[in-house]
Amino acid sequence: MEIKEYRSYNAAEIRRLYTEVAWTAYTENMSALEQGYKNSLLVLAAYENDELLGIIRVVGDGFTIIFVQDILVFPSEQRKGVGTALLKAVLDRYPDVRQIELTTDNTPKTVAFYKSLGFTEFSELGCCGFMKC
Repeated sequence: MEIKEYRSYNAAEIRRLYTEVAWTAYTENMSALEQGYKNSLLVLAAYENDELLGIIRVVGDGFTIIFVQDILVFPSEQRKGVGTALLKAVLDRYPDVRQIELTTDNTPKTVAFYKSLGFTEFSELGCCGFMKC
């Protein structure tokens, strides 16, 4: 597996990835999603033999805060270390950033995944989060 910067936005493969992980709310406006990618701080992709396995997209300033906006892995590639490799690549890229945040589904599987990589739930830090959708 190779992790590299995702520099050329490919709408067809991004639509396929988001559809296969059931994030279809994002694919309802592909032009907005493309602008989101183009204006992200960093987008990394995992490849095997030039086949896309997954993506991680980061927004923020890169110095005091980054936010992992998207981390998606094709269902057929999940539980094979792709998501871990993508997230570790981001953590390696920004070792001195004060806050690295993300929002995810509150399921035992996702909570365990992020905790295994050193993340702490906001409530454990005496914090809470808010979102306006």
